[in-house]
This record gives sequence, C-alpha cells and structure tokens, in this order.
Amino acid sequence: MEESIHIYVTSDVHGNVLPLTYGNNEQAELGLAKAAALIKEEMKMNDNCLLIDNGDLIQGTPLTYHYARMGKESINPMVLLLNELKFDAAVIGNHEFNYGLPLLEKTVNESKFPWISANIVWEDSGQPIFGEPYLIKKFRSGFKVAVLGLTTHYIPNWENPEHIKGITFLDAVQSAKKWVPFLKEKADIVIVSYHGGFERDIESGEPTEILTGENQGYQLCMEIEGIDVLLTGHQHRLIENSEINGVSVIQPGTQGTSVGHVEVTIRNNSGFWEVISKKSSLLSAKGYDPDQVVLDLIAPYEEKAQEWLDQPIGVIEGDMEITDPMETRLRDTPLIEFINKVQIDAAGTEISSTALFDNRSKGFSSRVTMRDIVSNYIYPNTLKVVEITGKDMREALERSASYFVLNEDGTVAVNPAFSVPKPQHYNYDMWEGIRYTIDLSKPFGQRITELTFKGDEVDGNALYQVVMNNYRAGGGGDYHMFKGKRVVKDIPIDVSELMANYLLKRGTIEAACDNNWRVKVPSSKK
Repeated sequence: MEESIHIYVTSDVHGNVLPLTYGNNEQAELGLAKAAALIKEEMKMNDNCLLIDNGDLIQGTPLTYHYARMGKESINPMVLLLNELKFDAAVIGNHEFNYGLPLLEKTVNESKFPWISANIVWEDSGQPIFGEPYLIKKFRSGFKVAVLGLTTHYIPNWENPEHIKGITFLDAVQSAKKWVPFLKEKADIVIVSYHGGFERDIESGEPTEILTGENQGYQLCMEIEGIDVLLTGHQHRLIENSEINGVSVIQPGTQGTSVGHVEVTIRNNSGFWEVISKKSSLLSAKGYDPDQVVLDLIAPYEEKAQEWLDQPIGVIEGDMEITDPMETRLRDTPLIEFINKVQIDAAGTEISSTALFDNRSKGFSSRVTMRDIVSNYIYPNTLKVVEITGKDMREALERSASYFVLNEDGTVAVNPAFSVPKPQHYNYDMWEGIRYTIDLSKPFGQRITELTFKGDEVDGNALYQVVMNNYRAGGGGDYHMFKGKRVVKDIPIDVSELMANYLLKRGTIEAACDNNWRVKVPSSKK
C-alpha cells in the first residue's frame, strides 16, 4: 500500500497579511491572505497534509509593530490567522524575539499549535523554552511523521540582550545530532524545519558566505543521517527541486509570496513504512484573490494600524527624499544625516552610524507621517553606545567600503556579497561626527584614505564612543569588531519612536547635510 504525505511550509512572512506595500498602500503580490487561499485550495485536494510555519512570523510590518506597541491586549493577529488556517506547528525565528520575551510568551500561549525549537533552551534547566522541541503527527493509515524544530543559533549576535535573558542558543547541528536518531525510532518520516539557510552552494558544496554558523543547512544534510526533508528559511531564498545527500530541501522565500510543497510517497512493507520518492516545489500565491476569512479577521487590526500610520508628525523644509538608493550610499544626504542626528540626540554622543536599510525607502516629503517613519526605518531596532578603538572604527568603515565594486566600464555596483543569497543593504553604514573618504580605486581593506575626528587623525589606540543600533552593536552583519565591546549606554526605545519624538518636539526640520564623508570613484562618472 502506498501513501503520499503533503508538507506545506511558509517562512519569513514577516507580518505581511494584506497584498499591499505600507509605504504607499499600493497593491502587491504578497501577503498571508493570498497564501491562505492557495493553502486552502491545496489542502482540499490532498489527504495527509502537514502545515508548518518556519519562523519570522510576528515582526516586519507596521501592522505587527502597531500591535506590539499599542494593541497587545488582544490576540496576536498573526497567531489568530495561523489558528484559523489550522497550522500544525511553527518554528521560532530570530525576529520572534524583536518585541521582547513577554510578547513572545503571550503569542505562544495564544497559539492552538506548538512552537518548536530544540536548540533554544532555558539557561538554568536546559529545557526547550516553549514545550516540546518536536511534533509527531499520526495519520489515518497509521504512519507517523516527526517534525524537529531548529533555529539559527546566531541570534545573540543580533538581538537585544534583554530580550533573550536567561536563554541559551545551542548549535543547531549538534542539537539535530541528538534529536534526529531519537525521532527516527518514533516516526516513519523525519522532517527538520530549520529557521536558517545554506552557507554552501547546494550543488557543489562550495562556501557561498563566511562560515559563521548562521546558516547550517548544508551541514545538517551532510552530517546527520535520518533526515528525509529539510525545510529552510531565514535567507529569503526561493529553493525547490533540490536534494543534498538524499535530503529533499526547500525554501519558500518571504512575505507569503510562495508556499513550499514537499510530497513524500511511502510504501508499507510488511508493517514498516519506507520512503519511495520525494519531490519539492514552490507554489506561487500570485494571482490568488485574498482569502475572505483572513481579510475579515485582520480588518480590526489593520484599521487601527492605518489610522496610526497617517498621523502627521512634522514638516520638512527642503529635500529629504530618495530617488536613487545607490546615490544615497555614494554621498552624504539629508535623510541619513537626519537619522544620525536623531541617534546622537538620543545618546548624547558625537559619533553615530546608520544605514539605508532597504532600496524601497523613499525618504521624507514635506509632510511627514508615521507611515513615512516606519517605511524608511523598517526594523524595531534600539540603540546602544559602544566604546571602540580607532582601529575598530577603521575596520568597520572598511567593512562598509566593501559594499561597492566597479564594473568593467567603471560604473559602481553592489558587491554580490551584499546581495546574494539575499539583499543586505542594511550592512552598509554611513557615519556622522567623523570625516572619511572611501576610495574605490583601492583594494578591499585599504579603501579608507581619510579618517579624522575634530580635525585630527583618528588614533588606532584611542577610545571613541559611537551610537549604533543594537543589531550592529552585537556584531551583526559581520561587524565582528563591535562584538563584546563595552556598552556605555543602552537606549531601549525603538529608533522609529525616537525619530517620531524628535520631529514632534521640533515641528519643522531643515533638510541639510555637512558632507562629512564621500566615496571617491576612479572616473568622472559612476
């Protein structure tokens, strides 16, 4: 007797429910409402279905931000929807911690499905922080499917320490080595749902990024026997029809644009079920009408979020808009200077760094609303003042300077290391309070040709206090020179809130910049 199991997976939805872009409310082919219509259609057609969310669910849009800050007396909207869709389980992603542990605990308690992650444990007991590390589902024909949850253990490099206090993040591969053999004894099929990606090329095994341990998907497949299917995420990639060492792997992108589908066919052989075949594919939600039940459930949350987004905050005199993201990263601009000034004002420091996080940022027009704030500063970052050496500062600037490469015709392009396997524009920083030049005619590691503070050359051994976001202060983005440095001040208020307060207090802001830094391109044109 043969049976087919249909595994459906979403990942990195990041709070996207409605098919729209919050910066302008224009329609977009994304969101859980469209994915829900696809999921319901698929699950009507097939028996033996398993529905998993692979993490980074509850953070990422103004909808979820507004709920976390101003509406959390009600059930988490993302959990409300997954409950309705009858998800079997969810994996804890790194962004689940962004709003703090109390909100995450509340979210888990409201869920009608388990949140599983074997390698996130309480420091004092060693037990998984939210119940079981795995799920076992028994189907009508008698076979059992186990799902082991794993999460990238790199989270302490990014997250606010207060949000993960008392928690230990174990190595994902080592945890899998413990749990997979155990689950193989209890189930006929073992699935690992890993909120992490691939550090190596799926075909060749060659490294595609620095092997930090952030993305151990390839290692899981190569080092651990007994995994039938590996569900991945975190990198926002679209991966289908792939196998590594006999393990079927898949990754369904981000924002609900696609749903991963893995079909496993098994045969009962004298009372034992054996896997005959596996195939993985991505199902696009494009063209689906949003599910009406989802629309009705989210409507009260969305209405409040939209009202909040259109609240006027202040006025800009001059030009603080962005028309070309590359131009913004090649020369000082009023928007970046404004964000750095907000950080300096909040921290009481003289030096600050920030980034243009996303190429969809439009900057500020003359009338600024909360919608403008959150569409330009898209992460719930807080600030830290860290004490670094001049040597650290130079190394950090060199790291940023490696964002650029030159095409054969002399034009400037983004280094693939910052765009593959996913865009990482947020890892290019621009500084205020110092003067510096990036010379693109120089090789990586030697591009900072001018670096001064108050007119004097920055001393490699001297100490400087710099305000930056908590992600960067923890070494995130391969800024290892910041990791473990003394934190002089912790400012536990979201930067978007600091920006709004700065505008509200002053009413009108002049768009200006002091051109304290520049990128020198070795030709007259970019």
